[in-house]
Amino acid sequence: MITLVPSIAPSPSTGFDIQTGTLIIGAGACGLVAALAAHECGQEVLVIEADTLPAGSTALSAGLIPAAGTSLQINAGIQDSAELFATDIQSKAKHENSIDLVEKLAGESAAVIEWLMGKYDFPFTLVNEFDYPGHSVRRMHGLPSRSGRELVDALRAACERVGIDILCDRRAVILHTQELVVTGASICNSHDLSEIEAIGCEKLILACNGFGGNRDMVSSLTPEIEHGLWFGHSGNQGEAIKWGEGLGAALKHLGAYQGHGNVASPHGILITWAVITAGGVQLNKNGVRFWDESQGYSEAARQVLSQPEGVAVAIFDARIAAIARQFEDFKQAEYMGAIVVSDSLDELARHMGLPPDEVISTLVNLPSNGVDEFGRNFSEPSLQAPYYAVKVTGALFHTQGGLMIDSTARVRHTNGAVFPNLFAGGGAACGVSGSGDSGYLSGNGLLSAVVLGYAAGIAAVK
Repeated sequence: MITLVPSIAPSPSTGFDIQTGTLIIGAGACGLVAALAAHECGQEVLVIEADTLPAGSTALSAGLIPAAGTSLQINAGIQDSAELFATDIQSKAKHENSIDLVEKLAGESAAVIEWLMGKYDFPFTLVNEFDYPGHSVRRMHGLPSRSGRELVDALRAACERVGIDILCDRRAVILHTQELVVTGASICNSHDLSEIEAIGCEKLILACNGFGGNRDMVSSLTPEIEHGLWFGHSGNQGEAIKWGEGLGAALKHLGAYQGHGNVASPHGILITWAVITAGGVQLNKNGVRFWDESQGYSEAARQVLSQPEGVAVAIFDARIAAIARQFEDFKQAEYMGAIVVSDSLDELARHMGLPPDEVISTLVNLPSNGVDEFGRNFSEPSLQAPYYAVKVTGALFHTQGGLMIDSTARVRHTNGAVFPNLFAGGGAACGVSGSGDSGYLSGNGLLSAVVLGYAAGIAAVK
């Protein structure tokens, strides 16, 4: 019997129980995109998933993928380019990213979107009603429900249609190696650790996300968010980091993460940042604003958690609510009673436990068209009755640091070499969000997942 401690070991002396071409650990967006790409290239593919059904962090997201130069943008009259996208990524992350990786993600983002639409009939549409912080143009692409659950279900269905095997309720524990070559992995039943199987492979792709669900690792590596609500997938236990350490792989930006400062409390429902970018604001318990909300939702987590009781109240109006209803999470929040509506600011403030006079003064004094004292530029229409409010807190969604990779998603060794048949993407790899939380550009997580998943999938092992 073995424990769930990720480790490295030589190939089993008795040989592997089964053999496959490409073994993929993790069935979120990264793993399933990699599986489709590898299958198209004629590789034999097996995907291992610890959960009963594929989900991962993808299912908990809004399922939006930023891409530059797509046909959907062109049809909408939006001029974009990989160069502009790369500039936006680097600007948000204060140029802390590998330029090669940034150019890879920005340069191939449109091709992956077009591939999913053209080859697998994904009904992507462009989010064209509001702007996301840090993006020069509108480049977010999502499925009709604007739900990550819909995205991962669509990817799973595409894999099933072409006959890709996805083995669920199986957790990889041991990676087997011979020098820099990965020879396979030992997996166990997620519910019965005595049931072990050794799978040999020609290529292995780590698509098992980050370490946000491992509270010890969060406390050690990202202490500034350790008290935030964990809003990611519980399976994000840092296996890729631990395997990487055992292999001598290079690691980078382990303090980077994506937070979110607009999660309904205590309901635990994500409230789209569109309620802010379309003209809404956040107030603390004293009824006053406390920062420039236009900076982004990732850094908002720390800002909100630093306020009294670690909460804030997002206030917006009916015009903004109509925009937000394209997201299933927002409609769920309304259904669950997380969102309060009132024709009176005085009544709204009292219902939310805020001082009415301060709330009225704060909202009346918002610039109608200009820059406020925090540096936020208000250009949207002023808030009008009926007013909407929701109490929110700060949360950790997923970590952004991880294994260093090259532009083909191959994992790098600390000695500068690359592992010839070991790949990583999504949360397992170091992303393009710099070294902290403020470098996260909206959609970075799924951008890394799908582009690196595709790159890892098509890569041939020589």
